[in-house]
Amino acid sequence: MARRAAAAPGRAGGPGGEGRPVSGEVRAYGHWGRPVLAFPAEDGRAGDWEAHGLVDAVRPLLDAGRCKLYCVDSDDGASWSDRSVPTEERARRHDGYEGWLLGHVLPGIDADCGGPQEVVAVGVSLGAFHAVNLALRHADRVPLAIGLSGNYEPSTWHGWGERGFAAFVHDPSAYVPQLHGDHLRWLQERLSVLLVVGEGAFEVHPTRALPSTRHLAHLLADRGIRCELDVWGPDTPHDWPSWARQLAHHLPRFC
Repeated sequence: MARRAAAAPGRAGGPGGEGRPVSGEVRAYGHWGRPVLAFPAEDGRAGDWEAHGLVDAVRPLLDAGRCKLYCVDSDDGASWSDRSVPTEERARRHDGYEGWLLGHVLPGIDADCGGPQEVVAVGVSLGAFHAVNLALRHADRVPLAIGLSGNYEPSTWHGWGERGFAAFVHDPSAYVPQLHGDHLRWLQERLSVLLVVGEGAFEVHPTRALPSTRHLAHLLADRGIRCELDVWGPDTPHDWPSWARQLAHHLPRFC
């Protein structure tokens, strides 16, 4: 059974975020186990994982107390999916969503689980970007990210306008090559990323998930950050049934 909670508003914490308040729903599934923060596809809602079969795909893990899912709303409609504003402004707006995750969702997971937790972030499609970007930026809280059919290059999402600092720090394809020094060494020790994608319909056009996933895997490997790339075949399209199979295949390894 799912438990629903309307999380309190959060505010932007990154550069240029200007405190835009963000709030959303969180749905919890399971009674015990490693916490998994689950992101829906573009402009999706907390109930999408259940509606599209991903909760049932990991039901054995939930029933056995091996993991607990925390499914969240997206905020894409007000940020990355708003084509009326330039990419830099979309990135600034995304700061508010990240602020909600860090300020309310993750502390809520800690409270629900009885203390500070190391959270696994998993996302599908645009949600894969959210999962991986959050882990790369906050590996102290999220040391493992699983991205299913993600595009990790926000500038390709019908982007336009001059890109500034906010767009840079939310674009893994831009900032990963610049990682260096003590911070890079810490990420090398702390972080693991699993990137999964298919070769079927819509994984190249229009999503660019396949080339973007391969590109990010190359960038992470070049920086020495633990990354596993798993490419499924032409019978695996960019769709919920594919993600359900991939999740059922991979998540038991980590819970």
